[in-house]
Amino acid sequence: MSRLNAGNEMLAREIIARYPLPKSALIPLLHLAQEQDGHITNDAMEHLAELVGVTPAEVLGTCSFYEMFKLAPTGRYLVNICGTMSCQLLGADELLHHAEHVLGVAVGGTTDDGRFTLEKAECQAACTEAPCLQVNYRHEYRVTPSDFDRLVADLRSGARDIPEHGTLSRVRQHIPANRSVGAVPPQQVTGPPEWLPTEEAK
Repeated sequence: MSRLNAGNEMLAREIIARYPLPKSALIPLLHLAQEQDGHITNDAMEHLAELVGVTPAEVLGTCSFYEMFKLAPTGRYLVNICGTMSCQLLGADELLHHAEHVLGVAVGGTTDDGRFTLEKAECQAACTEAPCLQVNYRHEYRVTPSDFDRLVADLRSGARDIPEHGTLSRVRQHIPANRSVGAVPPQQVTGPPEWLPTEEAK
């Protein structure tokens, strides 16, 4: 269990400064904590609570609401197979059973080598491409059992370049101070946002 390291705490403070209220930064901060440790630790939730001025229970409430945040260690590759109607009708159940057999784990399990965690997911918003799955939230469409076998082989060999679980993006957003929108608390707003033209300015 760990709090944010020094570099990530500095980045967290930069992220918080983009928002009019510190607690509005909680979701990107949870992503940052998960990227650091692969999942959200209790210590990280306490640290985030201190940084944004809420209770650890409020951080947990946000964290536990969203499926993409994990409270326990996860494999390097999180494989979510969609189980909603369109995918079911086109073979998702068979694909899920095949995945359990190939990986040697039941849904919710992680392989002994720590490489794969298998989960069943709700709709992945790709119903026309059923059955679909995601690897670390990157879509794979119209997946057959043989496609799944190739995918696993590629991931094991490194032939498929998918960042490990917890990595939201390979490019970190940075907003220079002179490009900031000048976030202020809502109670201090007296007019329209500066970037929206008013009727008088047209």
